Amino acid sequence: MKEKKREETERQNSIATSENASADTNNDGGALRILYETVPGRVLLRLLSARWVSRVCGAFLDSRLSVPMIKGFAERSGINMQDYLEYDFSSFNEFFTRRIRPEMRPIAAEPSILPSPCDGRLSVYRIHDGLVIPIKQSRYSIADLLKDSTLAERYRGGICLVFRLCVDNYHRYHYIDAGRQSVNIFISGRLHTVRPIALRNVPVFTENCREYTVMETENFGTVTEIEVGAMLVGRIKNRLSSGSFSRGEEKGMFLYGGSTVILLLEGGRAEIDRRFFDATEAGTETPVLLGQPLGHNVKGDAKGETATGAEA
Repeated sequence: MKEKKREETERQNSIATSENASADTNNDGGALRILYETVPGRVLLRLLSARWVSRVCGAFLDSRLSVPMIKGFAERSGINMQDYLEYDFSSFNEFFTRRIRPEMRPIAAEPSILPSPCDGRLSVYRIHDGLVIPIKQSRYSIADLLKDSTLAERYRGGICLVFRLCVDNYHRYHYIDAGRQSVNIFISGRLHTVRPIALRNVPVFTENCREYTVMETENFGTVTEIEVGAMLVGRIKNRLSSGSFSRGEEKGMFLYGGSTVILLLEGGRAEIDRRFFDATEAGTETPVLLGQPLGHNVKGDAKGETATGAEA
């Protein structure tokens, strides 16, 4: 019964997210065009992307003054509130980070299965000697993302999974496995939107603030997760500063703003369903849900056609 419910949820989510993805890609918006494609716009962009602007906007969205925004936002985004635990919110950010009902996002119990850490649109890349990750029309090296060439080298020959969250997604992310983590490393930067038009001109992940965690997991080796903030209010809130964690446990959340989660897997540690690679190579992001199986570790016995970073 639970499996059938999950399949139906995934089917509906895939349809809705695919439709939204087309609209998001083809309709960049006049305001963003002005910001990124005109000289006055770029001057204004520098002002808007300052951290004090993020703090002011964040304070407003944390206040009761933002409550009137909730109803219209939920209706426009097609959010089904029956999927969530809370209904009465004291601020927009409280609504935005609402907790989902656990039965709506079951996480595979088999420890060899690699689950998605969040809802979003997934792109998957093999990490080769060039150490660059193509994101839309730009390229980013892992060393640039981490500001740590030694850590970046660990993932040469591995796999990079990029999850782009949209405003209608569940905005909490969870641990993919049990294990222990290092302290969270925060890298400051100017905040820029993750919507498509911005990616044509600004290296989003090297300009945005981001935070990464190195995790020693029980089934997937040393995994690094990077959370990326977005323009204006790209705030990241991780729950643990260090220590142990459980599979499926909540890791953190994004407050308002389209945001991104990146997973780096070592070579030879995991195999990812080949359809995600094929979609990425075709220029398509694949809608996924928190807990959805993406592949398995190299000792797993999950069935299906897969690809491992070690083969790249």
